[in-house]
Amino acid sequence: MDNFTVSPVVEQTLAQLKALPCVKTSLDFLKTDSELTLEQQVAMAKIPAPTFHEREKALAFCEYLKELGLEDVHLDRFGNAIGVRRGSGKGPRVILEAHMDTVFPLDTVLEPKFEGSRVYLPGVNDDTSGMASILSVIRALNAGNIETEGDLFFMGTVEEEGMGALGGMKKHMSENTYDASISIDGSGFGNIVFNGTGLRTCEINFHSKGGHAAGAFGKVSNSLYAAARCVVKIASIQVPPDSGTIYCVSNFHAGNDSAINAVASDSQIKINYRSNRQDFLETLHNQIMQAAQEACDEETARWGADTVTWDTKQYVDVPAVTQSANIPLVEALYTVIKDCGIEPTFSVGGATNCTMGIYAGVPSVCIGSGGSGGGAHALDEYYDNTDRHIATGGTLLLALLMAGVKGKTTPLASK
Repeated sequence: MDNFTVSPVVEQTLAQLKALPCVKTSLDFLKTDSELTLEQQVAMAKIPAPTFHEREKALAFCEYLKELGLEDVHLDRFGNAIGVRRGSGKGPRVILEAHMDTVFPLDTVLEPKFEGSRVYLPGVNDDTSGMASILSVIRALNAGNIETEGDLFFMGTVEEEGMGALGGMKKHMSENTYDASISIDGSGFGNIVFNGTGLRTCEINFHSKGGHAAGAFGKVSNSLYAAARCVVKIASIQVPPDSGTIYCVSNFHAGNDSAINAVASDSQIKINYRSNRQDFLETLHNQIMQAAQEACDEETARWGADTVTWDTKQYVDVPAVTQSANIPLVEALYTVIKDCGIEPTFSVGGATNCTMGIYAGVPSVCIGSGGSGGGAHALDEYYDNTDRHIATGGTLLLALLMAGVKGKTTPLASK
């Protein structure tokens, strides 16, 4: 974002923060904490936690939160793990969260492999790195004996990936209020996610009479042909450029080998589609549904026999959301990243838990956990801990900018 400017208040407050002895102590502490952070990260990543199966990992996270002295540590009724570090009681409520679920099945082999500064382990980066960074931030706050004006809530969320569709964060936000939300997701530090990409996942089912491949040939329509016509039509849809608008037909099911000589009476496709703009997402949705109807009409007309019908089931519906870049939280993050010696970049959208914070009306951002990583959602996923403390220090400063240091700095998050 060219010529981005921030309020002088943000810059002044950051300077005040960094001049505080307690904050200096916390930042110095982080330079020595990366080894323990990685150790806990690996330990948590070794716990299987596919979406909808996060409980064991959540309980382990709760134990870490209790050991660090947080209050009211518990699993909420949705399975999110959460604890609070109380402030003066007069300041805003600020939440830092990372998602606990991964994309790997329960029987995935979870054995770490260390090569130099890298550790290879499914789920070690996305997003166990964020969970570990949260623990490091709490330790740093404790090391500096920092008292905040606002309450700091630390949470591991469920159901972020795949069919979870950011559900853990969405559900939690529907029953709780905060004044600022900071999500930590994946490695790196410097990219600012402050808007949310809209996304949907649905299935389309096609139905016809079916029959013997030979005996019923020409006498019945074929649901599989209708599904195939639909896929071809979807593949021809043109989407607006530079809008994050995409679609992908990812599953196609019909028939079985024991009925290889039968006309399939039921066929199904599944499709994922998304956009950074809600109006573009709605247009794309209507085009996909229109493709299904046209495919059925054409298959019915082709044979002049039974009518092919269709229905649809929606699994995921996440709205595209936006907020101004010139709110205190975004300006504060930008300033912190610059202060860390990194040139900030802005994402136009993003499929992160930040979306559900914005949707709930809470100023929200998503940042990385530092270090570097790769192979996300693959068995050779890895994380590199090098210089992680830079990002963890930045996250600490961002949280303190929002919550305020008791009697020393004014919270930038509005209560």
